[in-house]
Amino acid sequence: MAYKDYYDVLGVARSASEADIKSAYRKLAKQYHPDKNAGDEKSAERFKEIGEAYAALSDPEKRKVYDQFGHTGQVPPGYGGGAGAGGGFQGGDFSGFDPSQFSDFFQGLFGMGGRGAGGGFRNPAGQQVNLEDLLGGGGLGGGRRFVQNVEGELQVTLEEAFAGSDEVINVDGKRLSLRVPAGTRDGARLRLAGQGPGGGDVLLTIRVLEDARFELDGDHLTTSVDVPAPVAALGGDVKVQTISGGAGHLSVPAGSSGGRRMRLRGQGWPRKDGSRGDLYVRLNVTVPKTLSDREKELYQQLRELAH
Repeated sequence: MAYKDYYDVLGVARSASEADIKSAYRKLAKQYHPDKNAGDEKSAERFKEIGEAYAALSDPEKRKVYDQFGHTGQVPPGYGGGAGAGGGFQGGDFSGFDPSQFSDFFQGLFGMGGRGAGGGFRNPAGQQVNLEDLLGGGGLGGGRRFVQNVEGELQVTLEEAFAGSDEVINVDGKRLSLRVPAGTRDGARLRLAGQGPGGGDVLLTIRVLEDARFELDGDHLTTSVDVPAPVAALGGDVKVQTISGGAGHLSVPAGSSGGRRMRLRGQGWPRKDGSRGDLYVRLNVTVPKTLSDREKELYQQLRELAH
């Protein structure tokens, strides 16, 4: 059972953040998606490999298990840490793939033991759901079906939560499409009525990943912008990247120091009434790492004036 380097598959470092992993996955998944590569078996295999890597690394518990035991290909008996600890493919990993199609390495590491072992979902009471039983198998007899709600979590980036995004999830081999509304917040719940086993509902809790550029606090966003020392001293305009992808213009007053907070009104998070919060900008005053002879001369004059 050959070792699989899931970080290498997604092209990310082992220290990559959840947002980095999500971004790399989405980029590769679009590139190798079967709809864009009809009849290309190599692309189909690559697409499945990407999904397997994302399924392992997007879930914090699975990633922890992989980082600790992946090189051995199995989890030691009695290990008590989340996914793979005898519990199978645990709840709510929606990478859009049937995990039973993943490699022997994945199934051996995470203890799936076949498609019916764990199911990947839990009911609202927190109990593991055996989807074969719910769909009339598992010795319940004939075509008997039970209506059952199942729950899971769906991770989206901050930009996807802001603008809205189209997602595809997999529930017991059934691919379901859904729309995450613009302005969705962490912890929001979406219901796919009648899409669960036996006609039950699929209940999703949205988890918004941390972003390297923006912080969300209530209706407001915070970011940082580099300001050259001369602009901070004399004043001037700087461009600020907004979460919508555009550029805002900030007028920096003369004599501004590093750490100062300024505001761009209406560039924050969407509100229910159609308005938006504000974008707060922290000034990061920068000095050049290398100076021309003329710049050195001017800085020396400034230093002399400071004494």
